[in-house]
Amino acid sequence: MGAPDFAVPALEQLLASEYLVSAVYAPPDRPAGRGMSVSHSPVKQVALKHGVEVRQVKSFREEASVAALKHLNPDFIVVAAYGVILPPEVLAIPQFGCINLHPSLLPSHRGPTPIPAAILCGDAETGASIMLLDEGVDSGPILAQRELPIQPDDTTGTLTARLATLSADLLMESLPRWLNGDIVPRPQREEDATYTQLISKVDGEIDWAMAAVELERRVRAFHPWPGCYTRWKGKRLKLIGATPLTGKRGGPGKVLQMEREDIGVQTGDGILRLDSLQLEGKREMTVGDFIRGQRGFIGSVLPG
Repeated sequence: MGAPDFAVPALEQLLASEYLVSAVYAPPDRPAGRGMSVSHSPVKQVALKHGVEVRQVKSFREEASVAALKHLNPDFIVVAAYGVILPPEVLAIPQFGCINLHPSLLPSHRGPTPIPAAILCGDAETGASIMLLDEGVDSGPILAQRELPIQPDDTTGTLTARLATLSADLLMESLPRWLNGDIVPRPQREEDATYTQLISKVDGEIDWAMAAVELERRVRAFHPWPGCYTRWKGKRLKLIGATPLTGKRGGPGKVLQMEREDIGVQTGDGILRLDSLQLEGKREMTVGDFIRGQRGFIGSVLPG
């Protein structure tokens, strides 16, 4: 059960293993993109490629959906970023439980956005947790965990890719041990639990009163979605890469000429050097290329 790219390595490894994948559950297809055309989720695409039955249900509130799942008689269910709540009736179906892949070192960063949350918090490391689902929010007992350092230039995109592979590898290492009774599930420490929130498009808009260090983390955490952006001449200006620096040379939002072609923006604490930008309707470009085509940018005050 899954949907995005994060779930693909686990599905591919299961399909290549000795285990029989009876069916793949993916959320219903939704229109996406400018043309609002219906596209299959990455997990559904992989399942169809391998000729595995794909089932798409909005929820398991209907008895027919639960009965159809029971009919498969699964030994275990692997869940990875599925996005559909599994009620107690579903959790009780497989003998060896519903095994969830969560990209954090639980109980830290429970909830829907653990990867950007780790970057936003400035964590030095994150990791993968293999856990048994219960009725709580990522609160079930742990079967296995593995750490992963967060690199200084990691974005949510790059970190997700590495965590997806790590989670899949850890799953395949843990499954035989769990099925053979060699793993004793470890309860989580509730007193250490932290929670994440859903991210929306408006979260990407920059508040220049924030510290440069925080803004740089937001640039990485919100890449590739929803993007971290300000506005220039009525258009959205997305920050693709940035570097926090010390110093104060004006009020928050002031665009500063640095050394050579370097451009910075004064923040509430420190200066944020802009490394690469993308103006709405244009391609991504270096700051040098951007300022050559945008007179008046240096010295202006950006909103936010």
